[in-house]
Amino acid sequence: MSVLQTADDGFRSWRRALGRGVRHQCPACGKGSIYGRYLKVRQECDVCGLELHHHRADDAPPYFTMMILGHILVPSALILERAAMPPLWLHFSLWLPLTIILSLTVLPRVKGALIGFQWAHRMHGFGEAHD
Repeated sequence: MSVLQTADDGFRSWRRALGRGVRHQCPACGKGSIYGRYLKVRQECDVCGLELHHHRADDAPPYFTMMILGHILVPSALILERAAMPPLWLHFSLWLPLTIILSLTVLPRVKGALIGFQWAHRMHGFGEAHD
């Protein structure tokens, strides 16, 4: 258990934790990085020592990423089709790379936000023993 976890006053802002997670920062201190590699979460924050290894993101980040990008890309493709009716090859050359790039960009941010949310609500080992 880190010093920060035992010394906090009981209130953890979920908005601040989500924002820090989106920026790949530790939800507690906002200074350390939560990732060691692309989607590999560190065992603990290198600044404040918050244990991060027990998070449970599982399948939620890809699911939320698909929902977010689906609500952006599908209407955009339909609007382009209705407005200009481009050939099929143009759709593939535009939407396929855009989908891959946006997915790889959004996924770590969503996962970080989910870890921040879990920390703020003391879920999956982020709380005290009595929580």
